[in-house]
Amino acid sequence: MRINSQSLWWPRLLTFSLAALAAASTVYWGLRWPAPVASMPVMDMAEEPVLQDVPALTRLLGEAAAGPGASASPAAVGRYELTGVIAGPGSSGSAVISIDGNPAKPYRVGRLVADNLFLQSVSGRRATLATDVANAAPALTLEMKPPLR
Repeated sequence: MRINSQSLWWPRLLTFSLAALAAASTVYWGLRWPAPVASMPVMDMAEEPVLQDVPALTRLLGEAAAGPGASASPAAVGRYELTGVIAGPGSSGSAVISIDGNPAKPYRVGRLVADNLFLQSVSGRRATLATDVANAAPALTLEMKPPLR
């Protein structure tokens, strides 16, 4: 029986090509594997500064400044709903507050919530809002609803 030598070259060439491709892939991934992966730089999460001169900022933004004796009206009390509190050590922490039935947003202590009211402090299931961040009498105290049982 006579075998045509021409017909044997195609399977041999195909087998050689697949073996070379597999070897090249192994070498490529083998060289990349021990290399360290470039990671994103870590950003410094420093504490954001608390606003010190609130009346000057409100004048700068064109809002009428509220007097030191201004407090939240009874209608304003119903506008705010406290949905969550994260009380940290000392005066740090955050509160999740919904305003006028809108989706709740987180606010840090010292940040403007709305209507010249700042989140003054948080504790337990309570958040206190005031017209000035430091040394002001609380204008509004929000409490979370009791949990459903």
